[in-house]
Amino acid sequence: MKEPSAQVRWERHTQRPLMALAVVFTVAYAVPIVDSPASRSVSVACTIAEWTVWAAFAVDYLVRIALADRRRDYVRRHWLDLFAVLLPLLQPLRLLRVVSTLMLVGRRAQMASQVRLTTYVGGAVVGLLMFGSLAVLSVERASPEGNIRTLDDALWWSFTTMTTVGYGDHAPTTGVGRMLAVGLMLSGIALLGLVTANIAAWFISRFEMDDVEEKRQTAAISALTDEVRALRAEVAALTVTRDTRDTRQRVSEEQSR
Repeated sequence: MKEPSAQVRWERHTQRPLMALAVVFTVAYAVPIVDSPASRSVSVACTIAEWTVWAAFAVDYLVRIALADRRRDYVRRHWLDLFAVLLPLLQPLRLLRVVSTLMLVGRRAQMASQVRLTTYVGGAVVGLLMFGSLAVLSVERASPEGNIRTLDDALWWSFTTMTTVGYGDHAPTTGVGRMLAVGLMLSGIALLGLVTANIAAWFISRFEMDDVEEKRQTAAISALTDEVRALRAEVAALTVTRDTRDTRQRVSEEQSR
C-alpha cells in the first residue's frame, strides 16, 4: 500500500484544528455585532481572534505549498486559496477578513475526504445565512435609511434573499449591503443547483444499478437456459443410445432363438 504524501498527512492532521479555529472566528465576528455597542476590550479581543484565525489558515496554505511536489502547479491549481490569503491585506476592511476566511474554510473543507456533499452543502447554507445576516446587520444598522435594525430582521432578509424569494419588506440601502445581497443570491442559486444535481445524480446511479442488476439476472437466466438445453441434449442422446442398445439386444435374442 502506497504511503500518503507529507502534504496529505498534514491536511489530515490539521483538518479538525482548523475547523475549530473557524468556530472561534465565527464567535469573534458575531459578538461585537450582536452585543452592540461592545466595549473596546471585547472589540480588540475579537479583532485579534479574527486575525489569528486568518493567519492560521494562511500558514496552512504556505505549509501546503512547501510540502507540494510541484509548487508552481499547486499555486496554479489553488489560485483561489492564494486570493483568499491576500484579500485582507489589500484593505483593512473587516468584511474582507470574513470573506477570505470563509473562502479558506470552504476550500479546506472540500479537501476532507470524510466530508460528504450533503453535510458540506448543509454547512454552507447555515454558514452563509449566519454570516450574511451578521454582515448586513453590521453595515445596515448604522444607515439612516436602513430598515434592517435587528438580528431577526437580518436573518429573515438573508433567508428570503438566499431562496431568491425577496419579499421586499427588508432590503439593504448601502452599497456594501447590496453587494452582500448579490453574493447571497448567487450563492443560493449555486447551492440549489448543487443540491438538484446531487439528487439527479443519485437517481441516475440508482437507475444504473437497477440496469446492471437486470442485465446480470438476464445473463444468469440465459446461462441457465443454455445449461438446460445442454442437459436435454445429453438426455436425448442417452435415450437414443439406450433405445439402440435395447433394439440390438432384442434382435440378437431373436436371432439366437
